[in-house]
Amino acid sequence: MIESNANGQYKKLQKLMKQSRTRRQEGVFVVEGWKMVKEALERNLVLHLYSAEREQEHCREELNRFSCGNVPVDLMRDNLFSQLSDTVSPQGILGVVRMPVYEREEIVNQPDAKLLCLENIQDPGNLGTMFRTAEGAGMTGVVLTKGCVDLFNPKVVRSTMGSLFRVPFYVCQDMEEEMKFMQKQGFCFFAAHLQGTKDFTEESYEGSIGILIGNEANGLSEAVSGLADCKVKIPMEGELESLNAAVSAALFMYEVRRKRR
Repeated sequence: MIESNANGQYKKLQKLMKQSRTRRQEGVFVVEGWKMVKEALERNLVLHLYSAEREQEHCREELNRFSCGNVPVDLMRDNLFSQLSDTVSPQGILGVVRMPVYEREEIVNQPDAKLLCLENIQDPGNLGTMFRTAEGAGMTGVVLTKGCVDLFNPKVVRSTMGSLFRVPFYVCQDMEEEMKFMQKQGFCFFAAHLQGTKDFTEESYEGSIGILIGNEANGLSEAVSGLADCKVKIPMEGELESLNAAVSAALFMYEVRRKRR
């Protein structure tokens, strides 16, 4: 039973939830709530569970249902769990989970791949929403630059609603170099841009493609937008100069889905 915030395991959980460096070093992250824990249990990614006292019976039942009786479980005082939780109404369950890992080659080499390519996205809610929408729109993968907010940040994890377990992804060092590599493999890249001459609904989006979405404040870098094979525009009324990054990504991805049905 974890009864004090001075407990070593409790301190470790705090670090994993707050420090991306610790998560990267250990290759694990924290999920909260039964939906995310069950997603991880189904994929045998759970290394350790922490249950609030009030959830101990439910936790035991779920582990039996998933035949995961070998997953260690530690109980935690309810008040300590509430202090640790990143949600307003904690469900009383936390899991330390291995990070899913995908092979870049498998993602890039899929026939008629549809990739969402994200450059330096900073808002956790935006990134999580983009992953969730990518799954809904049937994208085959997501490519992130190392300058994006950590995908395993608790706010991002929660916003994905489990999509980070189902949508293949990888992190690249430099989007420019990644684009050059993929263009040699036959990829065509599309970017929403003020200089776009065609409406984004006028493209066919055939073959292997990448949809480019840039930083919320600055958009795509000049180097990346300059490498795009096609710059298109998303029509807007009023005096708007741009849309929210996650909204732009959603419009793009669902247009790709519409054209390929």
